[in-house]
Amino acid sequence: MTYTISKPDRHLHGDIYLDGSKSISNRALIIRALCDGFFEIKNLSTSKDTQLMQQLLASDSEVLDAGAAGTTFRFLTAYLATQQGSRTLTGSERMKQRPIRLLVEALRKLGADIDYLGQEGYPPLRIHSPKNFGAVNVLYIPADTSSQYLSALLMIAPTLPDGLELHLEGHLVSRPYLEMTLRMMAHFGVGHTWQGDVIWVAPQKYVAKDFTVEADWSAASYYYALAALSERCDLRLHGLFEDSWQGDSVLASMMERFGVETVFFKNQVCLTKLPGHQPFFEWDFLPCPDVAQTLAVVCGGLGVQGLFSGMETLRIKETDRIAALQTELAKVQVFLSKLPDRFSKTSGKEFYLVEGKAEVNGSPVFATYEDHRMAMAFAPLAMLGEIRIEEPGVVEKSYPGFWEDLRGLGFGVEIPANPI
Repeated sequence: MTYTISKPDRHLHGDIYLDGSKSISNRALIIRALCDGFFEIKNLSTSKDTQLMQQLLASDSEVLDAGAAGTTFRFLTAYLATQQGSRTLTGSERMKQRPIRLLVEALRKLGADIDYLGQEGYPPLRIHSPKNFGAVNVLYIPADTSSQYLSALLMIAPTLPDGLELHLEGHLVSRPYLEMTLRMMAHFGVGHTWQGDVIWVAPQKYVAKDFTVEADWSAASYYYALAALSERCDLRLHGLFEDSWQGDSVLASMMERFGVETVFFKNQVCLTKLPGHQPFFEWDFLPCPDVAQTLAVVCGGLGVQGLFSGMETLRIKETDRIAALQTELAKVQVFLSKLPDRFSKTSGKEFYLVEGKAEVNGSPVFATYEDHRMAMAFAPLAMLGEIRIEEPGVVEKSYPGFWEDLRGLGFGVEIPANPI
């Protein structure tokens, strides 16, 4: 199926009631499962990933299928490793290509009993009752690995007999996601210390207390992109906290460079468009990789040259997001190019350059690669001309109501009369 997206003008006005954060929702569900008592979670994400997490945590089935949900798979791997009984945890074909070895090896050192059912180092997994969980309580983990691995280990840490001493080796990736996890654990009564490269979580119990999930700043990024590409904007995004636990809340300051002004009210923001924008944009996306695709599209849409770094984790997401961006941006004469390695040697980072101004002619068709963020990141280009998005249903992974919310802002979202 392909949707045709259009906007008769470049004016934005209205209210968007954002869904709860998927990242926070999934952490809250795991913490509740590890807690002795039940607590209510308000504004839980309606995303497919979070609904799947709920279903799998409540399931008695011997085989649990996490589909394409990376966070769900990784958090469940650690959770199930602490539980009695044997379960098989599997996923989509793409999930079976995403590495899990580092997390599995860390859990094995703690006493988990986990077997690979296919290729070594990759899903699916057979997870048995732990053999001697807590016999070891010190782990050394590469700090540049996925923050989801580290968060999964931290959330089970207080339930281990002797807690967990986690040593982070090297350059830390996505620190805000770890801080989010630790702040949520603190909300539920679990303390920690973080000194230098060592995080220590003592054995303790989670305390059940009702919890409200803040709205998703990653979802807000698509409306910031619309605002950046607009000529006039008066847009209110509801459910966002100024004192946010999410790393993507950096959008408020980031998007000033594109003429988008953010004013915070109680649990909402108002976006307005100021005249002009900077001709050059540089950002390290290591703390906020989920908004890199959106910002690449914004740079292309406005003809702003962008220098991006910190995108190393994008190659092991739902798709190789860097390769996907390169292919799809080229359809509107925007180019994402990796700079030669000599630019990386002094900094230890990879750099990518975004160049060109989008030419949205002839209804370009954008592929989505089974990646929800590809669909939503490219949708704002409809401010510049009619576009088409293939497999638009992929947004259900994190934001099922996205297309309907666009309609509410005056976008045409046309569904074929006889969708294939």
